[in-house]
Amino acid sequence: MKRIYVNEKWCLGCHLCEYECAFANSGLTDMVKALKGKKIHPNIRVEDHGDVHFAVNCRHCTDAVCVRSCIAGALSFDGEMVRIDQNKCVGCLTCVLVCPYGAILPDDEGHVAQKCMLCTDNFTKEPNCVRHCLNNAIVYEERD
Repeated sequence: MKRIYVNEKWCLGCHLCEYECAFANSGLTDMVKALKGKKIHPNIRVEDHGDVHFAVNCRHCTDAVCVRSCIAGALSFDGEMVRIDQNKCVGCLTCVLVCPYGAILPDDEGHVAQKCMLCTDNFTKEPNCVRHCLNNAIVYEERD
């Protein structure tokens, strides 16, 4: 299965992946209209630790603790990825607490959980964060 992997040696900490993620999930076709003057809520985030930078996103675990912990059944693993049905999410945010990677976050209003869906809702061939990473620090590939 293809996954997003991050090579922290190549990550510059530019945060472009965060903006591209927020834009991809905005539902708009104009980045300026989608993001200008707004606080963004991407499904990927860059951690900065001195000279080391790396992007944190959902790992789409095959035996995901977030899926097992979801009291509403809003999270599921379909054999390819962990999906979230925001219509089922009751906003308990247990998944946010139990994710060992910190990859599930509250939405911009704090009412439901949000996470990386590999841009599957955006009809792209690869996630926007991968397509627009200038240094190729984020890749979408199959590994053992």
